[in-house]
Amino acid sequence: MKILVVLTYYRPHTSGLTIYAERLSKALVSRGHTVTVLTSQFDPATPVEEVVNGVQIIRVPVLAHLSKGVIMPKFGLMATRLVRDHDVVHLHLPQFDAAGVALRARLWRKPVVITYHCDLELPSGLFNRMANLVIHVMNRLAAIFTNRFVAYTRDFAEHSPYLSAHDNKISIISPPVELPVATESEIKDFADLHQVHGFYPIIGMATRFASEKGVEVLLNALPQVLQAFPEAKVLYAGTYQHVMGEETYFNRLYPMIQAYEAKGQWKFLGNLNPQEMAAFYPNLDTLVVPSLNSTESFGLVQIEAMINGAPCVASELPGVRQPVLQHGMGKVIPIGDSSALAQAIIEIAKNKEAYITNPRAIMAQYAPGATAAAYEDLFVTLLESMNKR
Repeated sequence: MKILVVLTYYRPHTSGLTIYAERLSKALVSRGHTVTVLTSQFDPATPVEEVVNGVQIIRVPVLAHLSKGVIMPKFGLMATRLVRDHDVVHLHLPQFDAAGVALRARLWRKPVVITYHCDLELPSGLFNRMANLVIHVMNRLAAIFTNRFVAYTRDFAEHSPYLSAHDNKISIISPPVELPVATESEIKDFADLHQVHGFYPIIGMATRFASEKGVEVLLNALPQVLQAFPEAKVLYAGTYQHVMGEETYFNRLYPMIQAYEAKGQWKFLGNLNPQEMAAFYPNLDTLVVPSLNSTESFGLVQIEAMINGAPCVASELPGVRQPVLQHGMGKVIPIGDSSALAQAIIEIAKNKEAYITNPRAIMAQYAPGATAAAYEDLFVTLLESMNKR
């Protein structure tokens, strides 16, 4: 089967969406399928075309960046050629270009599947409000030409204004999660490098520095945590400087963070490669996901942490709360409640073993091969249905 995957950003851009798409694409290739990714050349240093892990990546040059979006004048021509030459079109939303691609697929009678990762809520401002409106309109147009929607959880699907309007066309497929296995030596070396020894608990965040991620919720929780555990420390993995559209947010919070950095109680790690992430999680006593709105719909990092024995604290957002609720490894807190976050961190730190269940079973449920098999079944069903018409 020839599968065309379309999304605005792909690796090496780092986000839950791009990691999901990369893992799924690799897993589909390993099952014998041909996978082409059509995306933006958001970084001019990346090749226009390359093959990585068997996945063909085609990047369209970007004329301009608008907030978190891009303008690509040549995208339409490339999409026309690729849609015609593939069997199935797989769109990852939100994205501005989805409607045009889905329309092309309808014209060439190719099944369209949308994986809907989150609702879009850009930072405040007149331009971002207009951008939000335009992307919502394009997403809804894409839905007209779509055969099936995929969501991570029924919980999120039922609460998303976008997905709930298409309830009869939704499939629930667990997201793909995999990490290398870190050796004891690598885990120790990571601890030595980032000066973990002597601190407890080690609190992790693993995300880009963005307003919807709730970094300030953790910052406001730290004084209460430090009263109970004066040697607590935060390790922050992910892009934290020059995040598109988030510079003002970072500049507002950084003075507070600097005070903790000076005492060795907060450390930015930057983007970590998979092997480094595999050593990061075993050094944590808890991972926090204090997200504030539905731009977060699950939090793949929760599963990564759980399979490495680290309990999680997550906001009570639809979808985001599901890893903890389903697997029992951690606590769910009210959205934006710093005091509740502090109390959850403290309770887990006092009795961490009580919050660890069965990492192997969790790993099996989210194995990329299992996710790819579910998508393969969906694609085959849609192709067979379309061929009967």
